[in-house]
Amino acid sequence: MGRGKLRIYLGAAPGVGKTYAMLAEAHRRVERGTDCVVGFVEHHGRPRTEVLLHGLEQLPRCELEYRGAVFTEMDVDGVLARRPAVALVDELAHTNVPGSRNPKRWQDVAELLAAGIDVVSTVNIQHLESLGDVVEAITGVRQRETVPDEIVRRADQIELVDMSPEALRRRMAHGNIYKSDKVDAALSNYFRPGNLTALRELALLWTADRVDEYLRQYRGEHNIRSTWQARERIVVGLTGGPEGRTLIRRATRLAEKGAGGEVLAVYISRSDGLTSASPKELTVQRTLVEDLGGTFHHVVGDDIPNALLDFARGVNATQIVLGSSRRRSWQYVLGPGVGQTVARESGPDLDVHIVTHGEVAKGRGLPVARGARLGRSRIIGGWLVGVAAPIVLALVLTHTDADLGLANDMLLFLALTVASALLGGFLPALASAAVGSLLLNWFFTPPIHRITIADPMNIVAIAVFFGVAMAVASVVDLAARRTHQAARLRAESEVLSYLAGSVLRGETSLDALLERVRETFSMESVALLERVGGGEPWTQAATVGPHPAPRPEDADVDMPVGDHLALALSGRVLPAEDRRVLGAFAAQAAVVLDRQRLVGEAEEARKLAEGNKIRTSLLAAVSHDLRTPLAGIKASVSSLRSDDVEWSEEDRAELLEGIEAGADRLDHLVGNLLDMSRLQTGTVTPLIRAVDLDEVVPMALGGVPDGSAEADVPETLPMVEVDKGLLERAVANIVENAVKYSPDGVPVAVAASALGDRVELRVVDRGPGVPDDSKDGIFEPFQRFGDAPRGSGVGLGLAVARGFVEAMGGTISAEDTPGGGLTMVLTLRAAPGGPPAPPADLPAHAVT
Repeated sequence: MGRGKLRIYLGAAPGVGKTYAMLAEAHRRVERGTDCVVGFVEHHGRPRTEVLLHGLEQLPRCELEYRGAVFTEMDVDGVLARRPAVALVDELAHTNVPGSRNPKRWQDVAELLAAGIDVVSTVNIQHLESLGDVVEAITGVRQRETVPDEIVRRADQIELVDMSPEALRRRMAHGNIYKSDKVDAALSNYFRPGNLTALRELALLWTADRVDEYLRQYRGEHNIRSTWQARERIVVGLTGGPEGRTLIRRATRLAEKGAGGEVLAVYISRSDGLTSASPKELTVQRTLVEDLGGTFHHVVGDDIPNALLDFARGVNATQIVLGSSRRRSWQYVLGPGVGQTVARESGPDLDVHIVTHGEVAKGRGLPVARGARLGRSRIIGGWLVGVAAPIVLALVLTHTDADLGLANDMLLFLALTVASALLGGFLPALASAAVGSLLLNWFFTPPIHRITIADPMNIVAIAVFFGVAMAVASVVDLAARRTHQAARLRAESEVLSYLAGSVLRGETSLDALLERVRETFSMESVALLERVGGGEPWTQAATVGPHPAPRPEDADVDMPVGDHLALALSGRVLPAEDRRVLGAFAAQAAVVLDRQRLVGEAEEARKLAEGNKIRTSLLAAVSHDLRTPLAGIKASVSSLRSDDVEWSEEDRAELLEGIEAGADRLDHLVGNLLDMSRLQTGTVTPLIRAVDLDEVVPMALGGVPDGSAEADVPETLPMVEVDKGLLERAVANIVENAVKYSPDGVPVAVAASALGDRVELRVVDRGPGVPDDSKDGIFEPFQRFGDAPRGSGVGLGLAVARGFVEAMGGTISAEDTPGGGLTMVLTLRAAPGGPPAPPADLPAHAVT
């Protein structure tokens, strides 16, 4: 008896249609004659799901009593006894009632599969165990019911059930997922557009990864080496030379021509660690390819063409991009280049692009640090060991009775030559080999004490000694220098990588950058000096450390940056090779200084522009909106003071009511103008304390007509950290704006809910709504949307509300109301130490 097959319908969120798709698949199988039964599907009285259950055999469930209530679960024994070909088991991550056969439903499914029964099930992406933390960070809700990823990955078929967030929210608003009394809470909490978009992306990425995994497994099982061009994967071969940036940009343009194209940049280094690549250039190229959406890979391989082809086939690449060779013409005598070899060996499944660039045939060069210093003490030690030690060794050997033989004597002198190479480099080793040869000739080769050699064999021995000594010394010296160069270049690459990252992220301040210079080069102080003209005195734009140099000539090290800037370091004199990295720091310091000044100038310009805009708008408001209520008040007062007309009590009351309404309106307009002025000048200082929303919202609704707004603020909500007066003004302005646009007879809904450490207050109207491209503009001062009457205000209500909310550390945003209208969302901080927000009371099951 074979194992059953598992098919899973994976959804991004409740309501996308997983159960519907599963039941539809069951009907198709029944029509084909397959023995298909329903092991467990809960329709919750939803008509669409219930209709699809008709015509399918539903197995009886087992009843379990728990804490005085009776629950039903899938009868695993009943399904095993019935032994259908296919069993439908909904909600794979479900936790069974205590006392069930297994704690989790996926364990029930595992038993059915082991018995040879095929199972069709459903699960949402948020129930995968590995994604629990990610989903909680997105939605603020910790999923208590999870299923191990491996259970889902081992499924024979996984089908993604997808739906756009907008369509899902419409389905929710129509009552097709939860009951109507749960819709508003769901839309304002879990089913927000941002949450649904992020969950949808998680589901798509997880499914795509599963598809790639299955494709790799299939190709491995069938030993398929050729490339399957399911999508464009372009491999860029980098050498660390300056042409790499051109190749990366060219490959990116190729990838953009096809949907889903991917760029993989690969640098192949030899296993001996000796390379002509520039660490600085590789860092720049890595940053470039990652900024363009690609990935960077470092591969070790002695045969570069084969390593490149193996990598390309391993990632199922479709194209390889290489640069034209930088080798000179005569170097082709040594063999074909990497590009020609890759093109010849790529086969029909890989396209190879050879891209020309400005470095063609200019030679490769070795961009490594020249003249690496071994240090004064090491060089002196090398000369002493190379010259003095052989003399001492010769004296010791000639004044002792031990006769070691010429071969052993040569080995002793050779050891000194190797030691001098390790300490002082090649020149001390060369001197050691020469001195050792002369000493061997004078003291140990007949005739003694003469620079002649009688035995020809001894001539060969001395020559071999000198040659071996020179060869060993050169290898040891090369290894020592490469080790020193590698360590130095690694340090330089780390520094330059830090610089490149700070440039791209724009995070480094000038003081932080100068402090980094001081730490990197172990200096006492660093100063960035500036002057206006050639003859003007130097001024310090920024300094770190004690006693910075006032002029470049007073510093131990100065690095000019153009004609008017210089980086001055005090503490010690730097070697010449350090000035390369210092030059990069100096250039970055100039960029940061310019950026800071440009940001400051831009901020000043923005403030001036806003001030001019507000002054212009204020003049317009004063000229019209403020004069309108004043004109009404003056007309009513003039009428009352007129002696020519005898006013009745009703007329007098009506005129007085008009005066009072105009005064209230004028007071409201002037209040908003003053509030906006306080916000613009930064004089709003909130008094933050813990406040209950159910104390603030009713007071904010006092300024709108009765019945025009309905509040739903649960008493169980946690308290919020706000300024009570500012919050009341903000809510009042938002509600007044919503009432102004809401249709007659349709009250504005004001509802509050808790989500994690935040509390949301939502003001919902059923008015005409606002287009997406205008949602941010409605919060600007003196903005009125649509056909709002000219005399209804100066357009400051929402601007003042946003200013007050942000001053208290909250946010305010506008969303579309499902079914039409606009929803204002105020997000406020919950007060610490209060009761935790109760979990959203949503049904555990969704009808799709």
